Amino acid sequence: MGAPVLVTERLVLKPMSTEYLVSTHEYASDSENCKYMLFLPNETIDETLEYLTDAEKEAAKEYPSYYEMAIFYNGFHVGAVSLYISDERDSAEMGWTLNKRYHGMGIAREAARALLQFAAEKLGIRRFVAHCDSENMASRRVMEKLGMTLEGEYSGRRNKLSTKESNESMFILKLDPD
Repeated sequence: MGAPVLVTERLVLKPMSTEYLVSTHEYASDSENCKYMLFLPNETIDETLEYLTDAEKEAAKEYPSYYEMAIFYNGFHVGAVSLYISDERDSAEMGWTLNKRYHGMGIAREAARALLQFAAEKLGIRRFVAHCDSENMASRRVMEKLGMTLEGEYSGRRNKLSTKESNESMFILKLDPD
């Protein structure tokens, strides 16, 4: 099966590729854009290239264990949405990041909804989890608009750029079995 191309009303989601190195590095290395992220910002373009190379290899597998999808809006690569599948292949963790120039436009929600729908319909996944820094209100709103509910808040989160620990919010969406 491999990774699909997904199309929504405004977006096209394509498997991440080294072809998107420059546009990915633009948002993945931006410290302001990544202030709430655990594993970003990338300090070098080689870090971004390694991420893209790994994602490209995974997307080529018949049954990927994760999907890293590039988000295209009006033909421009503006961010990414991801789905990491559990070993049992019955649940998945979702995440997203956008170039800050495209924040507040509903793009993350639309992209995440498309990937969630694909995972439910084509992969049979019924449980979705997403985490964010408790101060990241934009991501929190995306989770809520996806129908996710707050499962809990936990201490001990250490974002890559932070010198102090913060709290993490965990949201869950459980779909009814067919």
